[in-house]
Amino acid sequence: MKFSVSEITDLVRQRRTIYPKDYTDRLVHREIVERVLGNGTWAPTHGMTQPWRFKVFMGDARERLSTFLGEAYRQNTPPDKFLQRKFDNLTRRPLQSTVVVAVCMAHDPQGKISEQDDLLAMGCAVQNMHLTCAAYGLGGFWATGAILLGGAMHQFLQLGENERPMGLFFMGYPAVEWPKGYRKPLDQVVSWLDS
Repeated sequence: MKFSVSEITDLVRQRRTIYPKDYTDRLVHREIVERVLGNGTWAPTHGMTQPWRFKVFMGDARERLSTFLGEAYRQNTPPDKFLQRKFDNLTRRPLQSTVVVAVCMAHDPQGKISEQDDLLAMGCAVQNMHLTCAAYGLGGFWATGAILLGGAMHQFLQLGENERPMGLFFMGYPAVEWPKGYRKPLDQVVSWLDS
């Protein structure tokens, strides 16, 4: 075999969502971020549309992102629906991460490939990013709430007509023990069809 299946299996099974509140302030270096994003671009892409676009917030740019998220939440949330906890999470997370990646999709302008195909490619790209983070011992978290996917975010990121925001991917070194994982046994989710 070209690669160790057991090591790949271990990596896949060790991938975890780790939230920014559980990150240290240790800097994730640009070279690592480039590897994470580079591996994201090796996801399957129907028709080779390669729909992924990334905007990386580091340093003081995270403050701008935090301020924007707070303002967007206030402007787009009726007073009776406003939750302080949600506001706090939105505004703190960029400051608790040393790197935040705005994950964006540029849909095929020719319409040769369906939007669903591009969306599926984006999910695969983020999984590649998540796996690369796990290999580096980095926590990763893909947030996709309404504020992160809407028109205000589109405008903030200065996206084009055929582009759309797909959420924020937070990265950082965990300050907590690596979380345990659980999945249902295979026999609960697989049907074998032999004839």
